[in-house]
This record gives sequence, structure tokens and C-alpha cells, in this order.
Amino acid sequence: MAHVSGNGSLKKMAEGGNDAELLKEKANKYFKDKDYENAIKYYSEALEVNPSNAIYYSNRSLAYLRTECYGYALADATKALDIDKNYIKGYYRRATSNMALGKFKAALKDYETVVRVRPNDKDAKMKYQECNKIVKQKAFERAIASDEIKKSVVDSLDIESMTIEDDYEGPKLEDGKVTLRFMKEMMDWFKDQKKLHRKCAYQILVQVKDVLSKLPSLVEITLKETEKITICGDTHGQYYDLLNIFKLNGLPSETNPYLFNGDFVDRGSFSLEVILTLFGFKLLYPDHFYLLRGNHETDNMNQMYGFEGEVKAKYTAQMFQLFSEVFQWLPLAQCINSKVLVMHGGLFSEDGVTLDDLRKIDRNRQPPDSGPMCDLLWSDPQPQNGRSVSKRGVSCQFGPDVTERFLEQNKLDFVVRSHEVKAEGYEVTHSGKCITVFSAPNYCDQMGNKGAYIHLRGSDLKPEFHQFTAVPHPNVKPMAYANTLMQMGMM
Repeated sequence: MAHVSGNGSLKKMAEGGNDAELLKEKANKYFKDKDYENAIKYYSEALEVNPSNAIYYSNRSLAYLRTECYGYALADATKALDIDKNYIKGYYRRATSNMALGKFKAALKDYETVVRVRPNDKDAKMKYQECNKIVKQKAFERAIASDEIKKSVVDSLDIESMTIEDDYEGPKLEDGKVTLRFMKEMMDWFKDQKKLHRKCAYQILVQVKDVLSKLPSLVEITLKETEKITICGDTHGQYYDLLNIFKLNGLPSETNPYLFNGDFVDRGSFSLEVILTLFGFKLLYPDHFYLLRGNHETDNMNQMYGFEGEVKAKYTAQMFQLFSEVFQWLPLAQCINSKVLVMHGGLFSEDGVTLDDLRKIDRNRQPPDSGPMCDLLWSDPQPQNGRSVSKRGVSCQFGPDVTERFLEQNKLDFVVRSHEVKAEGYEVTHSGKCITVFSAPNYCDQMGNKGAYIHLRGSDLKPEFHQFTAVPHPNVKPMAYANTLMQMGMM
């Protein structure tokens, strides 16, 4: 009898294996169609049937990479290698996850393994060399940073002596100042894929650094009863969609104020055009046009996801250094009528954080790996109570109870944040207390999502959502300037 039962369990195992394979095939199809949420769902179901298959973990890891859940991607790649330490794709996936998280040394170790096992693999060798270069560069930067107090790029610029050539026909600042006419001309110039003269770009950067550096880390504004503000989420270098927002909702002005909630750059390949336009409007309407820092206004992200490469391709490495300085002065949060708090990421890894704590943050730096500044840029809401490990591998996820306690302690009504792609362009969670808005439609030319922006009126502060869809743009792919490791590592 025991023999029969053994056969029975073998048969059951074989059937289970078949079921798991069918689920994997289904997931693969969704993945191919770029429906990563469903791909993750069916890889997870395949793993429930057969939890000891390294390939399923590796495939799900790649789907998580595509949805920017780097923490989950890293965990799955590690699990695949726990099951089969000879599974080469697992090392690739884990290296890509670590690269995305800025953990270059850990990534290098995995690329070393791949090169050792496959000495003739050109792609692996290239990735190893590229990663090794970054690790060495980071070490060099650390050594320099500790040797001297860093001087500002502004000190080494002589903007006055930069000449604008006679054959340049593009927009110029008027007496060194941004005007509405200049902004309209610049937007049209960019629309035709033309480059702003470097002197004008430097003038904007130096002036906006001065304006931003005088602002507090928590900006507080009051809307009168009759006034409204438009809040936009991530724009990620999608310049033509930014123009569309202004077409649908009107150009910024003193009577049409805007707040852009971080992640202006990276991914999309028109990040320079987006950020110079936003900085121009900040100079034109300093008290009616607001910008908050996102997790992509940071050196690590810019190095991996394209902005650094784009600035170097269109201008110079020195200009990127100046952008890096300016980004460090972007405020981290904004409070409207003492009732609505806006930040890029979300709430905090610990209870008890007050608005006063936010006012005291020393923001002029690259964000730390933990603490309130990190959380403001990186955290995400979750449906269940409590907190959990972040899917991104940075900060945390916070539940409705966390939101409730924070709002109560700080006498606020709700929070508005961005940082996550949403199919409808926005999402209302935590019983209306936590709102996400995302303004990059068809994100990276592949997600098929709508974009949205929010109107808030001084009379009732009730959010009013406006959705829009992607508009055509010139044939330049997203991530065109990204680090080659990210371009290929995402395959």
C-alpha cells in the first residue's frame, strides 16, 4: 500500500508542477504585454504551487524591477539563489536590484560571480566593468569630499563673460531676467527639440538656487476662499505631457498657482526641458509656483536613470554638478491652510513626527538612508494597519492607522503624495486621508496609465481630480540617457 501511496504523491507532485508551469506561462504572457501587476499575481500563484522553483522567483524579480519595487525584486533574486546557487540569471537580477538601490558594491560582487562562471560572456563583462567604474568613482568622490569643504560650482562660473553667438536664434533672458515672453519662447523652442543657450541655462540655475535656498524645508501657504491651487505629481522628463497640462489647465500665473510634487527628471528623455521650464516659472512667480523635492532629485538616481547622462550629453558635467546643488535646496513638504500636507513620498517610519520636526530638517544634502527626510521622499501607503518593509528597499510602507495618528497629532485633514504610478492617474486611500497623484501618463511609454492633477480650493479644500492621457512626442525613447546597466539590466 505504501508503494501505491508513493506513486500517488509523485503523480500529485507532477500535476502540481504542471499547474505551476501553466501559471508561469500565463504570467509570462502578461509580462510580455507589459501588464506587470498581473504577471506578478500569476508568478506568485505559481510559487504557491511550487515554492522551490528558482526560475519563478527570478521571473517575478524582473516584474518587480519593472514596477520599481526594488526591495521585493532583491528579495526574490536572493531567494532564487538560495534555491539554486548556480542559477546565473539570479545573480544578474540581484545585481540589477542592488544597482537600482544605489548599492554598487553589492552589485559588483554578483557581476564578479557571473564573469567568473561565464568568462566569455561579453554582456556580463561589460556590466562588471561599468559597475566597477562606478564603485571606484564613488570611492574617489568620498575621498575628495573628506579632503575639502566642497566649493559651489557657482564660484567657478563667469556667466557674464559667456558670449551668445550671433547665429543663436533662440530665447534669451531680458536684462538677465525671466519674463513671460521668454518662458513662452523657451517652451516653443524646446518643443522643436532645440537647445537653450548654455548661458541662459546657467542664469536660470544660479538664480533659482538663490531663490530656493531662502525657503524653509516645510513651505506653508494660505489659500483665500476664492483661490485654488493645482497640484501635479511626477512628470519624469515627459516634457510634451507637461505642455499638455499647461494647455488643459492654463499657464502658471499669480492667479493660477501650481505645486509640482517632485520627480521632475529621470526616466523620460526630455528631463532638461521639464526642469528648466519648471525652474523658469519658479523665477517668474516665486510666490505662486511651488516645487518639492522627489527621490529622483538626488545624485544616485540621476546617475542611474538618465538625468546626469542627459545633462552631460546636452551640456556639460559641470552643469550637472550645479543641478545637483540646486536640487539639494528644494523644499521637502508643503502645508496648505494648516490642513493639507503635501510631500513626494509619504509618512514616517516612526510615530510622533511633528510639523515642527519637518521645519527643522537640514535638507541641503543627499538624503540619508533613514529618518524623516528619507521617508518624505521614499515611503508608500499600504492598505493594512501598521508598517511593513518597503517594496522599494528604502524607507517603509505605512497603514491607515499610521496616517490617522499623524493627522490627529498635527491637526491636519489629509495628505497628498505622488511617487507611484496609478492606472487612473490618482488614488484615494486610507478613508480619503491619503491621496496619490501622478502626472506622467503612459509612464515610460509603456504603462498605459492616465495622468492626473488636483485642484484644491481655499473655500473647502476638497480635492477635485482631473485626468488626462498621453500626447505624442518625438521619437526619443525613455531611458535614452540612462546608465547602460539599467537599460540592459531591465531586460
